[in-house]
Amino acid sequence: MAHLTANSKETTSVSTKKYILFPMAFLLVAVVGLFIIKWNPYYDRAFVAAATHSIGSSIITGKSAAAPIPSWAAALGYATDYFKAVWKAVILGLLLGSLVQVLIPRNWVMRVFGGKNFSSTAAASAASLPGMMCSCCAAPVTAGLRTCAASVGSALAFFLGNPVLNPATIIFMGFVLSWKFAMFRIIAGLILVFGISLLANRIANEETVPSSLLANNYDEENASLFGRWLKALWRLILDTIPAYLIVVFALGAARAWLFPAVGPDWGNSILAVIGLAIAGTLFVIPTAAEIPVVQTLMSFGLGVGPSAALLITLPAVSLPSILILKNAFPAKILLFVLAAVAVAGIISGLIAPLVL
Repeated sequence: MAHLTANSKETTSVSTKKYILFPMAFLLVAVVGLFIIKWNPYYDRAFVAAATHSIGSSIITGKSAAAPIPSWAAALGYATDYFKAVWKAVILGLLLGSLVQVLIPRNWVMRVFGGKNFSSTAAASAASLPGMMCSCCAAPVTAGLRTCAASVGSALAFFLGNPVLNPATIIFMGFVLSWKFAMFRIIAGLILVFGISLLANRIANEETVPSSLLANNYDEENASLFGRWLKALWRLILDTIPAYLIVVFALGAARAWLFPAVGPDWGNSILAVIGLAIAGTLFVIPTAAEIPVVQTLMSFGLGVGPSAALLITLPAVSLPSILILKNAFPAKILLFVLAAVAVAGIISGLIAPLVL
């Protein structure tokens, strides 16, 4: 009898840790981290945007119409500016992406984000709103959700929702560009996030998350919590940092080719819409950086159409963020996401002159 009582107490203790203490610890890290890195700075930044109608200069071209010519200096300059803006969020993304694998019960993730239906996609989109991360910082958390059995569509909704539906960015956009642009971003962003996520579920045709991916969750009964977390964190770092650094340098050097000098002749040219939609899909920027990029280019004559294409594609995905997720999704899904974002940008760019 005493043995049964001891086992019962041990089981209760394990359940308390797994379903109460560990999730509360994750929530505490998330709230404190987001408050320090995102919520508090963005609160102050909103007042700056309202007062000055600006949130800084373009990270791509500065105050000029064209980016620096391709060179090592251009690569280093962009990488330095970019990582100064995102390094704290990158660390938080790696931390949350690893902690979600060891502190949140997998059956919780499966219940909320494991479905292929609209409700799971909507739940993941809603969960993305407080994060307000750029695509590269949201990617490690997305990878962590996949190892916890989140469906393709739900994980993508979280991944895309972070940068595209970012409420702070939309508020900045209203103050800096116009509230018409902000409303356009909301509508186009919702269509992009839900459309791509739900279609990706169909394309993946995945009944369950592959066992090879779930095996990386490191939930062995005999392993220590700290050991499982270190393994999860190390795996994310290996999947994230090397390719991330290399591609950011490469894109920084090549930005003059992706974003040629803008002049009044660009206007609402269809070629400009298509070219900038593709460039925006591939290029990498910090959170909300699309706003000063577009503001600068419009001052040199860029039309509403190409500007709208950039406002949709620049934040949504990037080549580095897709590479970070290479082990979390099938290759066909990642290629679909890239193509779909570019198409969404082109359509947005063609519609924008009619409504803005």
